Amino acid sequence: MTPQSAPALLDKTSLQRALRNAALGFAISAAVIAGAQQLGAQAIGAHNSDAPVNFGADHIELQDKQKRVVLTGNVDIVQDELHLTAARTTLAYTDAAKLTLNRIDAAGGVVVTRANERASGDVAVYDFDRRIITMAGNVALRRGKDTLNGGRLVIDLTTGQSSVDGRSGGGSAAGGVSSTASGRVTGTFSVPKKTN
Repeated sequence: MTPQSAPALLDKTSLQRALRNAALGFAISAAVIAGAQQLGAQAIGAHNSDAPVNFGADHIELQDKQKRVVLTGNVDIVQDELHLTAARTTLAYTDAAKLTLNRIDAAGGVVVTRANERASGDVAVYDFDRRIITMAGNVALRRGKDTLNGGRLVIDLTTGQSSVDGRSGGGSAAGGVSSTASGRVTGTFSVPKKTN
């Protein structure tokens, strides 16, 4: 029997079984990949969002009537193990018995790091009331050697879940930056080395 004649010898039941097994294998592989994407994005979500926020920049402007602080030039913001850098940020706050930070809007080469994890994008919003960080525009998430790339990244600091999609969410609070990517999420994951 030659390899070319083998398919002709399969009966209908065998062919259906082979297709079903192939589909099941594909579904399991897709679930493993999706789980790996979820795991890659979750680690930044394991963060103490109640910790105080420290900041520094080349220039700080207090806009008291608007209840905001504008930081420009080498902006550096730290909360516990979370570190954010950008060219410009606006910190919105409330002033009831004490100053309380509600939101950070960052733009210009935004990078958020924690341990060996690094997320970058064109713009970002850290909503302290909802405990969500949203990054948009040329988003790249790195964890060790693993990577995810897309248009928008949403990190829920309460649940620890994150999602990456291909769109940058035009018209969103993150500034409506259009994605220059193909509208798809791409990535690379490390695999275990084969042992002999």
